[in-house]
Amino acid sequence: MSLSRRRSIIAGTLFVALIGVIGSFAIAHALLYAAAPTRIEIEATPITSFDNREPTQVRFGTLEFRGGLVLASANPAFGGLSGIHIESDGEHFLAITDKGSWLRGRIVYQDGKPIRIADAEMAPILGSDGRPLATRGWFDTESLAERDGVFYIGIERVEQIVRLNYRRDGFKARGEPIKVPADFKSFRYNKSLECLAAPPQGSPHAGELIVVTEHSLDADANLRSFLLDGDRVTRFSVRRTDGFDVSDCTILPPNDLLLLERRFSLTRGGAMRIRRLPLASLRADTLVDGRPIIEADLGYQIDNMEGIAVHRTAGGEITITLVSDDNFSIIQRNLLLQFAVVGE
Repeated sequence: MSLSRRRSIIAGTLFVALIGVIGSFAIAHALLYAAAPTRIEIEATPITSFDNREPTQVRFGTLEFRGGLVLASANPAFGGLSGIHIESDGEHFLAITDKGSWLRGRIVYQDGKPIRIADAEMAPILGSDGRPLATRGWFDTESLAERDGVFYIGIERVEQIVRLNYRRDGFKARGEPIKVPADFKSFRYNKSLECLAAPPQGSPHAGELIVVTEHSLDADANLRSFLLDGDRVTRFSVRRTDGFDVSDCTILPPNDLLLLERRFSLTRGGAMRIRRLPLASLRADTLVDGRPIIEADLGYQIDNMEGIAVHRTAGGEITITLVSDDNFSIIQRNLLLQFAVVGE
């Protein structure tokens, strides 16, 4: 066995062990959220190469690496990035942490590469009563989507989705629970609402919310999935392959769903993957699949990748942004990575 292979297995083993330990202490950290709106400073260290073994390589299938940042802050609420939305200017962003906080700021670029974060602010995500969602135990905010100017957040463990008029109210927006199917309560604990997406007008399933569970499986061991449109619920499944679980999703306009996936294995190490599924294939009682557009193991600059967003630059280039969840651990990292879609 090669030295690099042994190192990958060791790193993966440590990574899996770490995830298990962190999961055991999740309740103890449940209140690690921003108590009030506050400005924070984020230290950003540029990532110039995605592949540690081939530093000059920038093309990865249909994607081209544009750059990345390692993010850190002295603010104790910073970390656990689990979902992100990039505004149309490609600079301003809105993110959530898996402890119930908002994070917003601005990505600063130089020669098309991210170099730092400016104007960063954090605040608690509020519930319908105006109090932080985390105070009622709704802290595991994992997925973020925007539909018609309103944001939706998926919350694991309690299996709820809340809608917030952030465009109107900013950090004062209150999370109003929406109606969800009764069978949400049968999801596997802490393995559910990682993927929430809203196709825009002109796309298949416009006006609906797409839900693909992290690792809540149907009778054939595939991922239970839903289309939500008020009282109308469409159930389908996404094929689970190669040990990957879903950690987020977004729309690649106009016709595709991108699934961000991760795998932790004692024998194979850690990995992340992005899979592309045609929106038109999401139909009642069907099993859908899609092709991977990138897969990366621990030999690349990845961590616990949990958030994905898409925006189009002023020059028309489609950019994919990924963020990772450090689990508030000193041996994991909050990453921001960007890739351009350059091929089909």
